[in-house]
Formats: sequence, structure tokens, C-alpha cells
Amino acid sequence: MISASQFYDINGGDTAWVLTSAALVLLMTPGLAFFYGGMVRGKNVLTILMQNFITIGIVSVVWVLFQFTLAFGKGNDFIGDFHYMGLSHTAANRPLTNGAVLTIPILVYSMFQLMFAVITPALFTGSIADRIKFGPFVTLIVLWSLLVYAPIAHWVWSPTGWLFKQGAEDFAGGTVVHANAGAAGLALALALGKRKGWPKEPFKPHNLPFVLLGTGLLWFGWFGFNAGSALGANGLAGVAFTTTNTATAAAMIGWVITEKIRDGHPTTLGAASGAVAGLVAITPACAYVSPVGSIILGVIAGSVCCLATGLKFKFGYDDALDVVGVHLVGGVLGALLIGVLGTSAFNAASIKGLAYGGNAKLLLHQAEAVGASVVYSFVVTFLLAKLVGLVFGGLRVSEEVEVEGLDINLHAESAYEIGSVGGSRRGTASAASSAKSPAEVSA
Repeated sequence: MISASQFYDINGGDTAWVLTSAALVLLMTPGLAFFYGGMVRGKNVLTILMQNFITIGIVSVVWVLFQFTLAFGKGNDFIGDFHYMGLSHTAANRPLTNGAVLTIPILVYSMFQLMFAVITPALFTGSIADRIKFGPFVTLIVLWSLLVYAPIAHWVWSPTGWLFKQGAEDFAGGTVVHANAGAAGLALALALGKRKGWPKEPFKPHNLPFVLLGTGLLWFGWFGFNAGSALGANGLAGVAFTTTNTATAAAMIGWVITEKIRDGHPTTLGAASGAVAGLVAITPACAYVSPVGSIILGVIAGSVCCLATGLKFKFGYDDALDVVGVHLVGGVLGALLIGVLGTSAFNAASIKGLAYGGNAKLLLHQAEAVGASVVYSFVVTFLLAKLVGLVFGGLRVSEEVEVEGLDINLHAESAYEIGSVGGSRRGTASAASSAKSPAEVSA
């Protein structure tokens, strides 16, 4: 995400584009909330929405205090220092202490990176849907942001990070965001255990229009995610924009075709999931592949991720909303395919992959980055989950709460106050009570 061609002077066009991109990326987290919210049962939709929205609040504060400096301070190969703690030393436009030179103010760069730090832990809420307590969740987000996200972001994106020095390429977050979140989601799913009744009982999405709305918001916001990572209003942003849209479209088609062959019918959930799989897979590669290469990458990602969602039934882990199948598999696939489909035709800084006459060195660097990020994220996340569980007397809600619904029990609210759609008798009773006049209540 740091280009050697960047200079010290502030560029107004670059600054405006990155600020706009930061806003687009922020919109992705509410989009993700609706994407996930539509897939859970009606009695738990507010809980997953709350988890995503509270993540924006938590990470925004943690980022300013400690996370930005740990990710992008000079530090050493593995972690940044405390030079930017509290966003100190960011008033003037100067090179970052890690050696990166920007055409935008440091604060603008920090806010753009913040939005990546926000959505990454929000992604793994899909793995733990329907069963985690609110207090442990909040605590996990704080610890995970500091101990998992910040180090991996430093390794891959900071010029002083060890994977950056090795030559690993991740333009917008295939390893830092998606493979990282997917590995964390798998660790948390294992730490929490299976939902009551899974996999024997059906856990059908309660609102597919929500899923499609969320997908549309994600697709829209992802242009800021990928094209914004050029950190300038330039040709590289145009390349990333083009390949992002193309790969997403191709992945949606690939998923739907695979679904049709496997199950006999295409579904709207499959189309939405395929689009997200394409967005995930193109993220690390968007500035390194050609438009035609993005089609190939997209079709592969859509088909492979569609098949990968079945792994949870084979291996018995309850990844509720397929974070592992889409984000872990998609992120790893996209990062590795740079080593095959990478080309310098659209980006002079890109290294040629195997398909363009390059050697296997880039592919090995990509595999190293993927392996290190996934293993570190999985192990540390699992340990954090166990630690937080000990402190709070367990991560999971009680069986009674899980059956009745998290919305009414954790947040005293119901998403739908129309009959039994909310999935909770207590929620319906509450709605009836709230509809009475004060005199009726007192009587």
C-alpha cells in the first residue's frame, strides 16, 4: 500500500480521493451488518447488527490511542513503536517514521487505515453468530485489535515489517484483513463450540433482501477499499477499480454456476456470497493483475469458495455465516494467485507471476505471508478466546438465552414488532405492553 513513487508534498486531489475512499470503506461495515443480519434468524438480527456497529466505536478509539502506532510506527520487524500514540506527531505532513512517504497528510492516511482495522474484526462476527455474550465480545475486539491486527498489519504493510521486506504483495488486505479474519473466525468458532441443534436443524436466513442490500453496500464501498489503497487519484486507482468490479462479477457467475451444477438451482444467497467471495479474492491482487486476469481470478474464487463452504460439515466446525469458506479461503486464494497471474502490464511495480514468465519466488513470498498471518491469527485468537472466557466465566450465552433469542435477552429489543417474526414470545409481549396507554398499564 506504500508506493515508492510518492513524494513529500501534499496533493489536493490525492487527499480528496483518500478521504472519500475512507468514507466508502466505513460504509462497508454497516453493509456487512446487513449482509450478516439477513442470514441469521429473526431473533438474533439486532445482536449481529449491534456487534458490527459497536466494533466501529471500539476500534475507532483503540486505533487513536495505540493501534495505529503499533501498526505503522517504525518499531522493528514485528511491531511498531509508540511514536504515534494518541496520534501524536501527526500534525505536519512528513514521512512516516517507518520510511513511507505520502502525498496526503498523515492523519488522512491514519483515518483511511482505521476503516480497514474496523471491518476486519467485524468480519469474524459471522463465525460466532447466535451464541456469544456481549461483554466477552467487546473485550475480544479490544485485545484482538492490539495483539493480532496491529502486528500483522505491521508485518505486511509497514516498510519496516518483515513480510514487507521479504517482498510479499498485498495491495489492499487479502492477508491483513481477510485471511486474518477468516483464521480468527475459525479459532473462535472452535472455542465457542457449535450452536444448539447444528447441523441437524435448519438455520435458514430470515431476510434475503437484507443480504442483497448488504452485498450492494459492500460492493459499492469496496471501490474505496481497493482503489483507495493506491493512496492517490491516479492510474493505479483506475486499475484497482476496474479489476475489483470485474473479478466480483466473474466470481458471482462462477458461484452461481457451481451452485447450479451441485444443487440443481442458483440462489440469491449464492449470488450475494459469490460477489463477496470475488471482492475478497481480488483485494490483495487488484493492482497486480490485468482485467482478463481478474476474470480468471474471480471465476476461480467464486467456484472454490462455493465448494469451501461445505468444509464445515465435513470437519464439524460451526462457522455460522461461512467466514472461513469466503474470507479465509478467498483471501488465501487471492494472495497466492498473485504469484501466478501477476503482471507488470498495468503496474510497473508489479512482479510477473508464473503465467507471465516469472519464477516461483513471488509465489513463495505470498505463501510465506499467508502462512505466517493465518497461523499467528489462529493461535493468538484461540488463546485470547480462552483467556476472556476464563475472566467472564464463559464466552457463550446460556442454552435458554440461545433458544429464546439473543436480541431480547442481551439488548432488551426485538427487530420486528409484528407478531412472532422476531422469534421471541417475550419480545411480542413487550411490543403489546408498549402499545398500551399509561392508564391501561397502571390498571
